[in-house]
Amino acid sequence: MAKYSSKSVTINRSAEAIAEQFSDFRKLQGALDNLTPEEKAKVGDVSFTEDSIKISTQQVGDIVFKVSKRTPEAICLQAEKSPVPMNLILEMKPVDAESTELTGVIDVDIPVMLRPLVGPTLQKAADQFGSLFARFA
Repeated sequence: MAKYSSKSVTINRSAEAIAEQFSDFRKLQGALDNLTPEEKAKVGDVSFTEDSIKISTQQVGDIVFKVSKRTPEAICLQAEKSPVPMNLILEMKPVDAESTELTGVIDVDIPVMLRPLVGPTLQKAADQFGSLFARFA
């Protein structure tokens, strides 16, 4: 498995409050609807259920990420319809009682020979995933 991590961002909320915000992904729809058209274009076609996120892309089609673990330390989402095994992980590390460091991680099973070809795209996706969830926190 290869891991691609976003830059860590510190949010002025406790890890418990952030975990509660992400306890039901349907709560994120309002935040998504409030993005500017340019920001929505970067995010793409995304929809939410309580425990999953569906991303529709022209290249791959629909990919559904379903929660496999949800704790105050991390939210792990496992791809159900992906050409390769993949997980999205939102790591939450408390800095103090009122702030938390968030990092988005993509953990994907790709052959070593393909990493130089797809690595930059996956790193960009990890950065976008991390910044999007930091904004929604």
